[in-house]
Amino acid sequence: MTEIVRPDPLHWVGYALGAGLPARHRAWVLHDVTAPTWALRHLARAVVQLAPFAAALLLFLPFPLWVRLAGVLMGAAIGLFYSFAWMEASAEHRVIKAGYPEGTAAATRRERRHTPTS
Repeated sequence: MTEIVRPDPLHWVGYALGAGLPARHRAWVLHDVTAPTWALRHLARAVVQLAPFAAALLLFLPFPLWVRLAGVLMGAAIGLFYSFAWMEASAEHRVIKAGYPEGTAAATRRERRHTPTS
């Protein structure tokens, strides 16, 4: 089995924003999108992607705080909705960028779901 090498925080943020990772993290990318917690991991990446926009809107819009907060919360809800709608495609894209063939993430999740644990 290939050793799983987790990226450092700076590389992880880049990965969350869509950048590729060095080849040594290839196995970790597959683990990231196929682990039992893969949906929560996807949520964390989506929040990192939305955070800069939310911060900019909160800081720079010339409206009362409650209006800015309401706008950010509604925008985040829509962003997270679409992120979850495309979650499987996004996971597959990350795996392809890491050098795996298309369909690897879905097949790995399916295999793990049907493999009994001892």
